[in-house]
Amino acid sequence: MVVAISIEAPLKFRAPGITLPLGLGIGRLVFRALNASEIVLAAATAITFALAPRPLAATVLLIALAVTLAVQVVLLRPRLEARAAIVIAGGTPPAARTHLAYIALEGAKVLMLISLAIVLLNP
Repeated sequence: MVVAISIEAPLKFRAPGITLPLGLGIGRLVFRALNASEIVLAAATAITFALAPRPLAATVLLIALAVTLAVQVVLLRPRLEARAAIVIAGGTPPAARTHLAYIALEGAKVLMLISLAIVLLNP
């Protein structure tokens, strides 16, 4: 899901008829749904980890993923949504690196998810 949304996000702005405000409105909905799905999957994974022993590395990666997701949802996404609201209303938000931080954390999540899969598949 993370990779698919990361590909979709910039592509939607290239579609015919999609304005910046419209693309941002779509993006807000998509990322809310993505983050909600990620929270559900993280919780389900945490429950399975609690029910059966897992390698320590897997537990550390799951915690790192959960912290990364929390930073995105609690700290970064509200700031991004506020910036999008300004653009949708016709304004120009002040310069910020919030979007770059979110992208960097998405990349980190992909690497952590791959690492988690490797750890779990090679006990």
